[in-house]
Amino acid sequence: MIQVSGTYSKGNIQLDERIDIDKPVKVIVTFIDENADENKRLMLSDFSFAKSRASLKHVKGNISDAVIEERRSEL
Repeated sequence: MIQVSGTYSKGNIQLDERIDIDKPVKVIVTFIDENADENKRLMLSDFSFAKSRASLKHVKGNISDAVIEERRSEL
């Protein structure tokens, strides 16, 4: 995987550096909101161990096993 930054403007993406790849490759483009309000960031205080325990009280046994079983049943 290669990571490179760039700028998007009016439908075009300009990479900050040249990437030499001879064949088509899939890419992921992430738009970074530089004007994001700092107050909207998640903080550790936004999470509650007590709320998590209450949400998971119906799970008997290992949470990882429960998630795996749930995903298998959806296949």
